[in-house]
Amino acid sequence: MRQANSIFDPILSSVASTQNKSADKKTWHNLIGSSASLAIYHAALQNGISTNKAPILLITQDTPSALRLEHELSSLANNEKACDICLFPDWETLPYDSFSPHQDIISQRLTTLYQLSRMQQGVVIVPINTLLQRLAPKQFLEANSLLIKQGEKKDLHQLRQELENCGYRCVDQVMEHGEFSVRGAILDLYPMGSKTPFRLDFFDDEIDEIRLFDPDSQRSTDKVNKIELLPAHEFPTDKAAINLFRSQYREHLKTNNEKESIYHQVSNGILPNGIEYYLPLFFEQTNTLFDYLSTQTQIILHGDIDHALEQYWLDINYRYENRRYDPTRPLLPPKKLFLHRDELYLELKNFNRITIAKTLQSKETAEKELNKSTLNKSTLNKSKDSKCNNLLLNVFVKKRGIFITRSHRCQN
Repeated sequence: MRQANSIFDPILSSVASTQNKSADKKTWHNLIGSSASLAIYHAALQNGISTNKAPILLITQDTPSALRLEHELSSLANNEKACDICLFPDWETLPYDSFSPHQDIISQRLTTLYQLSRMQQGVVIVPINTLLQRLAPKQFLEANSLLIKQGEKKDLHQLRQELENCGYRCVDQVMEHGEFSVRGAILDLYPMGSKTPFRLDFFDDEIDEIRLFDPDSQRSTDKVNKIELLPAHEFPTDKAAINLFRSQYREHLKTNNEKESIYHQVSNGILPNGIEYYLPLFFEQTNTLFDYLSTQTQIILHGDIDHALEQYWLDINYRYENRRYDPTRPLLPPKKLFLHRDELYLELKNFNRITIAKTLQSKETAEKELNKSTLNKSTLNKSKDSKCNNLLLNVFVKKRGIFITRSHRCQN
């Protein structure tokens, strides 16, 4: 029997996803406009106080939907400051594009991946096309994250080597994520995942002071005690990684030693635009976003996922066939870079999931379920008053909008 709960007390999947129990599936109906965000937000709050704490993974049909939901959920979270809202953004490139994502996007993606395994409450939003991407193994982020503390004994030259091994670029003036510069005993650094850059002042082989600074005015501001650094790319760039890239490139693709070729440039330590679509060659094996999730994660599907998935795979195959014949940029087959439809649904089956239905229930159906359900006392009064019942039905079936109240009473 299905329950007709309010959007302040949404039904969550109740069966834990384990080897001994099958994943649970539920459907939410009649969530119009921003009522979906309100239900998702309260589901995140409810999930965070349960015995199996874990975030909600919200899968949307496209990036605009993800951005809209992020804005709505962040507005709710900022008012109550009760849970985290994270977006795992798309690269904002088309499949097999020959230019790279902006460093700010890479920074946000790395931050979300790093936080995902540590989150006990909140919502992580991901468009379906981004969910299909194969990612760096989870161990890569853990092994290539650095912690720099004030007063720590560290040679400036040693730190510079560590930053370069993590993919950071040495520049004259730090302006964006993934850059650092050295002037005498001062090192400026813009870590991935940080909202502001930092200035490290060395005294001999000790970090004497760490301050924030403004990249526009280049003036130092507040002091901090430590910095957490994530790698500058979603793949390693040290000597061992480049050797592995060369080996796997020769195994999977036809080698071309022309100066403009991907193989030649990476072999010489140059990362050409579009190198992200060769990410699997830097690892023995890749992961997907599912590998970063706790087994207790609740998944919510929002929008026409099936149609978006079908359309994206058509785009992938079309662009692959059109671009695969350039000898300087041979392409990895789609299955090396993206989850196939069957693989995606196989992964989804391992998690409790909720589908937000695209169709509306009729008023008659909602009334039948209303009569069968037990409502949350903290949200709606059990009164038989007609105005109270109409208010509840508005939450379920009103097409032009919904009226929501936190009042515990229904007045005549």
